[in-house]
Amino acid sequence: MVKWLKRLFIAFFSLGLLGIAAIIAAYFYVLPDLPDVTTLKTVKLQTPLRIYSSDGKLISQFGEKRRIPLKLEEVPKPLLQAFIATEDARFYEHKGIDPIGIIRAASVMLATGEKKQGASTITMQVARNFFLTRDKTIIRKVKEIFISIHIEQLLTKDEILELYVNRIYLGQRAYGVGAAAQVYYGKEVSELTLPEMAVIAGLPKAPSTLNPITSKARAKARRNVVLMRMNEVGYINSSEYQAALESPITAKYHGAVIDLYAPYISEMARDYLVAKLGEEEAYTGGYDIYTTVDSKLQLDAQKALRNNVYSYDERHGYRGRVKELWNTTALEPEEITAKLKQTGAFQGMFPAAVLAVNEQTASVMNAKGETIELPWDGIKWARKFITNKRQGKAPKLAADILKPGEQIWIRNNGDFWQLSQVPLVASALVSLEPHDGAIRTLVGGFSFYTSQYNRVTQAKRQLGSNIKPFIYSAAMEKGYTLATLINNAPINEPDTRQGTAWRPKNSPDVYGGPTRLRVGLAQSINVMSVRAMRYAGLDATIAELVKFGFDPADLPRNESIALGSPSVTPLQVVTAFSVFANGGFLVEPYFIQRVETANGDIVEEANPTLACKPPVAEPVISDDPFAAMAHELQASTTPLEQLPEIDDTLQCGDEDARYAPQIISEQTAFLITEALKSVIWGGGDWSKGAGWNGTAWRAARVVKRRDIAGKTGTTNESRDTWFSGFNPKLATTVWVGFDDHSQELGRTSWNANGAKDQISLAEAGAKTAGPGWNEFMKDALSGTPEVPTSPPEGIVSARIDLATGKLTRKTDYTSKFEYFISGTEPTEYVTDQEDNSDIFIDKTEEDLFQ
Repeated sequence: MVKWLKRLFIAFFSLGLLGIAAIIAAYFYVLPDLPDVTTLKTVKLQTPLRIYSSDGKLISQFGEKRRIPLKLEEVPKPLLQAFIATEDARFYEHKGIDPIGIIRAASVMLATGEKKQGASTITMQVARNFFLTRDKTIIRKVKEIFISIHIEQLLTKDEILELYVNRIYLGQRAYGVGAAAQVYYGKEVSELTLPEMAVIAGLPKAPSTLNPITSKARAKARRNVVLMRMNEVGYINSSEYQAALESPITAKYHGAVIDLYAPYISEMARDYLVAKLGEEEAYTGGYDIYTTVDSKLQLDAQKALRNNVYSYDERHGYRGRVKELWNTTALEPEEITAKLKQTGAFQGMFPAAVLAVNEQTASVMNAKGETIELPWDGIKWARKFITNKRQGKAPKLAADILKPGEQIWIRNNGDFWQLSQVPLVASALVSLEPHDGAIRTLVGGFSFYTSQYNRVTQAKRQLGSNIKPFIYSAAMEKGYTLATLINNAPINEPDTRQGTAWRPKNSPDVYGGPTRLRVGLAQSINVMSVRAMRYAGLDATIAELVKFGFDPADLPRNESIALGSPSVTPLQVVTAFSVFANGGFLVEPYFIQRVETANGDIVEEANPTLACKPPVAEPVISDDPFAAMAHELQASTTPLEQLPEIDDTLQCGDEDARYAPQIISEQTAFLITEALKSVIWGGGDWSKGAGWNGTAWRAARVVKRRDIAGKTGTTNESRDTWFSGFNPKLATTVWVGFDDHSQELGRTSWNANGAKDQISLAEAGAKTAGPGWNEFMKDALSGTPEVPTSPPEGIVSARIDLATGKLTRKTDYTSKFEYFISGTEPTEYVTDQEDNSDIFIDKTEEDLFQ
């Protein structure tokens, strides 16, 4: 017996030595391939790129892996317990591998022939997720064991668990519990219920087959296993266990919680970071980009553009149904909704089927199966579209427009449901702060879904009469004043630079003789702009436009430049107009406020140009005149790129701030602004029959502020329409046209079913782009105080005669006070013999087309 025991001991001892030798051999065999686990100390979890508004609203996120990194203390304790109970009940007891768990799993497999229990610890899963593949090989398992032992030596249990809950894949592109809570329940992880936590904790075993969205029955069975383990281990009591078992599976897919849908600006931010860092780093580095866009203003801009596009599209007529769902035999409600669900909602429009048409109403069904009544006010606009220039007769009955079985679009206009259609016209809106160039809103088109073409930055369109303030600025720098008379008469000396005679005409083709510059700009009189350009000189005019930031390559060397032949982007236009708003400084537009890492470290911050003069340097006091001269020379030649980095708190007067160049004098900027106010408010005494409108008189009625100024713009054949304007705090440009340059915006006839203040006749800047600007600026400036007019130093005022621009002693409606740069005011008084009959009078409110 002793002999057999001795032999048995020797056998076991030998086997033990062989086992130890095998482990040592295995270790040295895989040692060259073992990774450096110390990298876990500084591990950087792959997280998506996120884009935010300036006030912290999430605009978009990019990246294939959705992850919301959390500190361990941010994860609810029951969720941690659910993972431990299910995946590794002895997690806090073993040293990376669990021999008891391995023996238990092996015995179950030997007894049943099936692998019902896993032997991987949480540490081993961390090792696999960070360093290994999921290939089921012996070598991979050996590596996993040794890496786990190293990890346990390097990190604490809590550090390992934190890595696990942030790294584990949980299906639906969700990595970590933070992302899983959002994807499956649309919640913060702290808001999860016990049954919801159990669902998530059950996913690591098989994220695809146990998915609660696609496999609810399997997910419920796995959830119940997790709850059972939590109850067995003692993490929950029997009543909590039973209550959780009775809870239904409520998971459904939730996309990223986007607070502000602003796709054009988010795409610009994405492009910027990808160009700077490359796709891999940009999409996985966890960067947060904070743009300059204000969420409230952005929503105002999107609404104004959308409403304006709808308005243009609807006044040009109804293009008919989307398609016919049935002809004679109506479909069942289930069939109708099934067909409607094939078409998604679009920019506030929803697909609907016409069920019945009454005298002046129609009943429709939406994709939810709800019946909606369309009132006459919601369908009477829909006279037939013939061309962009022609519309059919105003309908009198609903049957003139709709019939049962048609699939149409409907939208809620805020008051009631109405018939709608997908607009074909394009538009863009951009606004910025004149003080530093921060872009506050940017809408590159009606729908990013149908066109990612960003018209704010990419579309170069003819500027039309929006160019005239810059033409007059050049003339004023040569000596013109707001009271200068320019002959409003046909031009008989053609410009032949293009090889053909070019004789510009007014629109409408009416001429009033000598007219003051202020009126000429306010009324957008073409021949006066050409004559002002001729006075300044073509070369000086082009040089002036270049100063305002326009590309010389876009400026033709002929007189058509005076009427807006250059093609430019809306961003260039709003930047140029901001010069008048800020006192003459050309700021650099920018849209990224700062870039942060996932840890909140700022890696890049805006260094905007400020619209103010830099502080005057203190004189250098030195006994050595040559040393003083050298100091001044060095200060004057320091490159801008060598200036220290600054943050966005720098203000005018700070030595470290970056200053915008002053391209025109503050006085010229003030005078042009005054003339642009007349574009909106007009002038004269209406009670005496001497009042007149500027081209943008609608803005006065809508925005109702005296601190706004602006300019309309229309090109030949109404292919491009513009409205650009500002107050001292915000500059905005709106463009409307077709992406196809050959298409004209056309005209509309009077609609008998329309409102009294409806827009009709030829499309133009005031009527096509202007309403979008009016609505946006009304909402954007609401609640902000008006900025009173404050003439800068060097501006004087003098009472002038309205007909001649000369000084006058009269104080009646034939005279007014006008602003001048000191030294340019008239010195001659009007005489009684001079005729006052040419005072510009507009006795109607007929639209002016520029």
